[in-house]
Amino acid sequence: MRLRIVLAVAFIVAALPAFATPKSDKFVAAAAGLQNPLVVYDPSYRRIAYPGGDVPAGVGICADVVVRAYRAIGIDLQKLVHEDMKRHFSAYPRTWHMTHTDANIDHRRVLNLATFFRRHGTTLKITGDGKDYVPGDIVTWNLNPKGSVPHIGIVTSRKSFDGRRPLLMHNVGGGQVMEDVLFAYAITGHFRYGLD
Repeated sequence: MRLRIVLAVAFIVAALPAFATPKSDKFVAAAAGLQNPLVVYDPSYRRIAYPGGDVPAGVGICADVVVRAYRAIGIDLQKLVHEDMKRHFSAYPRTWHMTHTDANIDHRRVLNLATFFRRHGTTLKITGDGKDYVPGDIVTWNLNPKGSVPHIGIVTSRKSFDGRRPLLMHNVGGGQVMEDVLFAYAITGHFRYGLD
């Protein structure tokens, strides 16, 4: 009987994610709470308030999912990315031929978010093993192997049908949804930020 209890406890401990904090739990719950397949994918430029600005809830892009989930735990990526870009503009991509920061859009660009997470978070190993991606981690991808179409999502606590991969909360055009897409695209980044 005692051996059975020890084995059961060992199994429960082994099943727990490698990284979990009250903040990461809240972040993952906030990300899951964003699920809405009716959100229209709309990358158009919009003027928004600063700080704390957002496009209307019924529209958004992949970066908006990340920004909205972080806001739920008191982290405003719009403000943080804008301030970091103002101080270290040359550290950020010049993909858009920008000559100055723009608080309306900078935080809504995947490459800027990835740069911010690299600079201020933890850059984690990219692997082909779903167990290495824990709830709350941020993953970036390139959707087009022949070009550059950056994408971003949040690792959730839900698992794929076979239990081998975590589902990701993202928006790639089908609304803000949780899907089994971890290895569907070429992973370009794996990060953890602000969840200690």
